[in-house]
Amino acid sequence: MESREYRMFLERQGREGFVAKVAKFPGCLSEGKTEDDALKNVQDAIRLYMEDVEAEARSKKARLVQVTV
Repeated sequence: MESREYRMFLERQGREGFVAKVAKFPGCLSEGKTEDDALKNVQDAIRLYMEDVEAEARSKKARLVQVTV
């Protein structure tokens, strides 16, 4: 997978730690005890999210294309 940058919402979750939510991908989030942990963990969540998107596209015989705006 290509290296890309994504915007995150990083929130404290009470005393439990932090949650990182990917702004572009609804439902794509991860948690960690520290901000750094949450940001590291969300990288795996993004990879899994993209794998699911690509698998769904293949199953529908759709192509993933890139558009620059």
